[in-house]
Amino acid sequence: MKKNKGMADTVKIVTDILKGFVFIYGVNIVLYGHLSPGGGFAGGLIIAFLLILMFLVFGREEIFRRFTRKTAHTLETAAAVVFLLLVSFEVIPGGIGLLEFFENLITGRTFRLVSGGRIPLGNIALGVKVAASIFLVFTVLAIFRETEKEEEKDDK
Repeated sequence: MKKNKGMADTVKIVTDILKGFVFIYGVNIVLYGHLSPGGGFAGGLIIAFLLILMFLVFGREEIFRRFTRKTAHTLETAAAVVFLLLVSFEVIPGGIGLLEFFENLITGRTFRLVSGGRIPLGNIALGVKVAASIFLVFTVLAIFRETEKEEEKDDK
């Protein structure tokens, strides 16, 4: 009989059903963070915990087939660069034309998604960075734990 990786089939089915809803909820928290409690950090945590849940439920091989560590590292680095560029545009005297375009585009439209000007862009970059970073930390710790267990078995 073939050993099934991950958790029981019932847990896998429930996770399969809920993963889309949890992802959309995390994205919603990121996008509307300037209008309600939340933002890039909170939404990124929700998305990271979804990835960790999938890692635990489906097993390491399945999650790495869908979302590799290299992809997570690339997303984390790119999001950090985008976030730093957005922050650096704030301190440049005189402003940047593209960012001022966003400000002028949404004048008078309060309580809408685009009413935050540059803030939603920063929230998106921060959300991607937090989700990728926490997922990477979890995977490194999980792999380190498995390596330690294998070393203990070898010692016995």
